[in-house]
Amino acid sequence: MKNRGRSGVTLADVAREAGVSAMTVSRALRNPDRVSARSRDAIQAVIERLGYVPDPAARALAAGRTNVIGVIVPSVTNNVFADVMRGIYDAAEGTPWQVQLGNSRYSPIAEEDLVRTFLSQKPAGLIISGIDQSEATAGLLRSAPCRIVQIMETGPDPFDMMVGFSHREAAGAATRHLLDAGYRRIGFLGARLDPRTQRRLEGFRVCLSPAGLLDEARIVTTPQPSSVTLGGHLMADLLSTAPDTDAVFCNNDDLAVGALFECQRRRIAVPGQMGICGFNDLEMMAAAHPSITSVLTFRHEMGRQAMSLLGAALRGEETSQPVVDLGFEVVPRATTDRTLQPGRAEGGGVRARAP
Repeated sequence: MKNRGRSGVTLADVAREAGVSAMTVSRALRNPDRVSARSRDAIQAVIERLGYVPDPAARALAAGRTNVIGVIVPSVTNNVFADVMRGIYDAAEGTPWQVQLGNSRYSPIAEEDLVRTFLSQKPAGLIISGIDQSEATAGLLRSAPCRIVQIMETGPDPFDMMVGFSHREAAGAATRHLLDAGYRRIGFLGARLDPRTQRRLEGFRVCLSPAGLLDEARIVTTPQPSSVTLGGHLMADLLSTAPDTDAVFCNNDDLAVGALFECQRRRIAVPGQMGICGFNDLEMMAAAHPSITSVLTFRHEMGRQAMSLLGAALRGEETSQPVVDLGFEVVPRATTDRTLQPGRAEGGGVRARAP
């Protein structure tokens, strides 16, 4: 095999021009640390001059894998996953690994297709969101000939490695915060109803049930994609069904902002008559007026640690902690601070960390 690059220039052409063997060129491309700096510089200069582009298929055939790290997320427009991707790319910078992104659009079938596609390309590793893969996808991942990191949450049976937190515990902590603030008729707003949403709803229920404060009539959900506008509609539905509701825990920050707007439209005082808490703590929560209490999730760190774990494993550095729980923080702000009086400046709140 001449190992002809996509530009038509062969690896042998590069070796001849650089005055080294083809094996040295190949080693410089795959394992640059094993080649002297002088040879690497000479090879790189020839590659740039000739425009040599290695053929990934030929490299995969020779090495048994490519340098691709496949990443599968359910959304590329959601700011939550944008933050995770930023962490992945930050950790991948300066390494031999190339990140390729797949968007499953919350579809189990699309996720299975993406896993099959990535595995057919012999990736070095996969990063995949969640712990609720279909039976077919789970089978593919268990037998995959590459390293795998699941992100966004933690669970008892990782395919390989895992970085995330407990959505159930985070939702329970947010609900307890509302109870501690003096609210008793607490509602829940949820959209999309993916497995992480359902675990947040479970945490909400588990927190209120022992106190006898769970009212199913105050739970308003929809399978529709989340948005600020939808948050307003869901809040209106909740107030129509249970007008005496005095607080609401929202599945995400978009819904929380929409709930706040609906309260302002109806002249419902927040936090006096209605407390509001979101989830994820996007930038807009601190910027809103009044500022909105939310659950901070460490999304950038999640992506960074997932990529770092994968890189270490590919270097043969096995971790003693394959499951990393990053925890979360409930960040109290004005929408749940009943000590605020009309005209008083908002406080920033105190962060209460959950390990």
